Amino acid sequence: MAIKVGIVGIGHTRFGNSSEYDLADVMAYAATDALQDAGFLERRREIDQVVVGNMASGMFCHQSGVASSLISRMDMEPVPAELVENGPASGASAIKIGYMAVASGMADIVLVVGGEIMRKVSGWEATDLVATILHSEAEYDMGLTLPAFGGMFTRLYMEKYGLTERDLALLAVKNHRNGAKNMYAHIQAPCTIEAIADGPEAAVVNTYVAEPLRMYSTCPVSDGAAALLLVNMDSPKVRDFKKKPIRIAGIASATDTHCVHNRKDPLRLEAVRLAAEKAYKMADLGPKDISFAELHDAFSILELAISEEVGFFERGKSFLAVRKGETDIDGRLPINTSGGLKSKGHPVGATGVSQAVELVRQLRGEAEEGRQVRNPKYGMSVNFGGFGNNVVALICAKD
Repeated sequence: MAIKVGIVGIGHTRFGNSSEYDLADVMAYAATDALQDAGFLERRREIDQVVVGNMASGMFCHQSGVASSLISRMDMEPVPAELVENGPASGASAIKIGYMAVASGMADIVLVVGGEIMRKVSGWEATDLVATILHSEAEYDMGLTLPAFGGMFTRLYMEKYGLTERDLALLAVKNHRNGAKNMYAHIQAPCTIEAIADGPEAAVVNTYVAEPLRMYSTCPVSDGAAALLLVNMDSPKVRDFKKKPIRIAGIASATDTHCVHNRKDPLRLEAVRLAAEKAYKMADLGPKDISFAELHDAFSILELAISEEVGFFERGKSFLAVRKGETDIDGRLPINTSGGLKSKGHPVGATGVSQAVELVRQLRGEAEEGRQVRNPKYGMSVNFGGFGNNVVALICAKD
């Protein structure tokens, strides 16, 4: 019988500007938070494995060997620790590796920590460093960045399906409303449709970043960390934790072409679709079973496109659901209850773990007043690497 893997501890720093701190210290804060949540801090040397998700600490903050550094910060020697890198999907990939360690029987308790300090460099430098994940000759050397791809993808979607810039602004309003109530969010301020779309000064307030993407359709550059404690739910050790496990029902990943222009249809995110299909199959669920979702909206268009690829809405129809309020906290299918990357922030190595923390908070009923989903049973997250070339989907369940 397959081993069931659960999450018994969650930890999170406030996302924002932590550039005055050391990356290992920021990750240690989140890890300590998760261990305290599980009631396991004093027994941390009994953990079988630590897995760290991080994209580019050497480039962002001139620090490498962060897994080893974290172990020493936490006074956890000789617990084994490894680093996982998968661009902006590093966090969810670290969860997947931690899951595999427990599900294989190799470990009973695994600590997963994702973190990034991006603001030790300028916003321009951070954009350039993230762009190095693109194809070097065909994309990066031609001046392409992730916002540039976001802008081109948005334009194609608009021309094919009729999406408007106001629809993107509605997404920002929804996600800022959620993020304003999230104690961990980088931007804890709501915005109005009048200020960023309908008012006379909207074009000044909401300037273009990569036309037709505007400032309120892109995520901020953020620092921060998040952590999970995974456990073998079939082991007697599961009784040692304070919190009842939230089960990982499905987790899967898939890849697509490195060069976006090699795809048959640039609007199809095949890695998202395949990762979701595999996660659904593993969980024995379908899109209609999901109570709420955290989708990787580094650019607002991705929330729409991903929601279609995972089967929540028909192609080209997701923005109509947003207009109707279906993805609001009290809607039929709440999406990005945390505020999403748009409001919560996007420290690239931390994002996938942060999404999972939000799934657990919602399933436990621990989200703040005004953004708690009613009676959730299954939560789904999608962590998007590159421009959709390496994607991880996760489904968590409240048993």
